Amino acid sequence: MELFSGLGGWRCALRDRGSVIAAYDVSEAANATYALNHGCEPRARELATLPVEELAGLAADTWVMSPPCQPFCRMGNHQGLGDQRSRAFRHLMDLFRQAPPDHLVVENVEGFLGSDAHALLSERIHAHGMHQLDLQACPSRFGLPNRRPRAFIVASRKSIEPCPLPDLPPTSLAGYLDAAEVDGLYLKPDILARHRPGLDLVEPGDVRSACFIGGYGRRYVGSGSFLKTERGVRRFSPSEVARLLGLPEGFRFPEQLSLEIRYRLLGNGLSIPVAAWVLDHL
Repeated sequence: MELFSGLGGWRCALRDRGSVIAAYDVSEAANATYALNHGCEPRARELATLPVEELAGLAADTWVMSPPCQPFCRMGNHQGLGDQRSRAFRHLMDLFRQAPPDHLVVENVEGFLGSDAHALLSERIHAHGMHQLDLQACPSRFGLPNRRPRAFIVASRKSIEPCPLPDLPPTSLAGYLDAAEVDGLYLKPDILARHRPGLDLVEPGDVRSACFIGGYGRRYVGSGSFLKTERGVRRFSPSEVARLLGLPEGFRFPEQLSLEIRYRLLGNGLSIPVAAWVLDHL
């Protein structure tokens, strides 16, 4: 069961390990994108009101989830469970207490570790006699030229042994760029002059890029890298960001979705190779 399903990153990472019997997300844009790429639409339901009967009736042996990270991220308000955006997670922890699966995987920013939400999750896991493993990983260790450090909490009724963390040298950004550039992605001279000192600038031959966040389409500083070319400085396109996340080639967005919404969905997404490595622990 894929909770906070977004673009379906966990489904991509699952591959042939199993099948997703249900996915949940309240975002209309995310659900339309999920349906376009995976052939089935998530249930548009607020998880904070999900009845235990519905969840238990699905009989999923594994829950995978990526709850909202804003209560725990470096630039967030650090209110943890007190943040309204944690309401769904708090409810899911109540459901976990009543009808736990055999396996559980939670992904979030590194600030989740040591938070009150992490403490609540650990308490629920141990109350059911399950094994727990806290992991941290970044796609830059998996050959991708992108930094996206994340925390993963893996729980299972069976014993869990840590898998070796890869240490592959990242390839250059050139292999992730579109064949044809979009003119509208280039920053106008006045915008570039105003924000250039704070921009994270990279070139096609570089082997790194900063973490792309949901505000990449609206913010300039601290939102991700910008590509420096002979023509100027531009944003990475949504398809380029998708490749850096490890989404399959041909991943698409519904045509009606704005550039801003596409960036927001990608900023909330998973690094697929890292997520696949995490699932290997089960």
